[in-house]
Amino acid sequence: MADAQWYVVHTYSGYENKVKANIEKTIENRNLQDQILEVSVPIQEVVELKNGVKKKVAKKMFPGYVLLNMEMNDDTWYVVRNTRGVTGFVGPGSKPVPLTETEMKNMGIKSEEVNIGFEVGSLVTVISGVWENTQGVIKAINHGKQSVTINIDMFGRETPVEISFTDVKVER
Repeated sequence: MADAQWYVVHTYSGYENKVKANIEKTIENRNLQDQILEVSVPIQEVVELKNGVKKKVAKKMFPGYVLLNMEMNDDTWYVVRNTRGVTGFVGPGSKPVPLTETEMKNMGIKSEEVNIGFEVGSLVTVISGVWENTQGVIKAINHGKQSVTINIDMFGRETPVEISFTDVKVER
């Protein structure tokens, strides 16, 4: 996905997680996984002092904003723009402006490409987790989520399962 870039969407205050969930559901329903790679509400842990007690609390880094790693086209713009709770993309007028490399580094977003060493059609073995020692053929690769979808045999039926890059090993 060379065309995928990070964009910022403005939302109603307090609706960030609802917007994220709605966009992710729409991505799944419209099969846009290859165009909208990641939806993120950046969170940081903060220590608060209340009544003399220190407590770790997760706070949104950018209240009122959601970050999207996506390929900008008419379909993706329409889907995101018409999601309930979204007021618009960040940018002049109605033209969304992607984040620059410098802005992404300042926010802690990594942009390096992971060399995975396998491709669609490769036979892999799951090396950890629930499906450990299960073999399957890769049907799809999601670079945004850093996962692969493999078909496994479950109760006599082929069933797609999503597994992290780090949990699979290529069979030679």
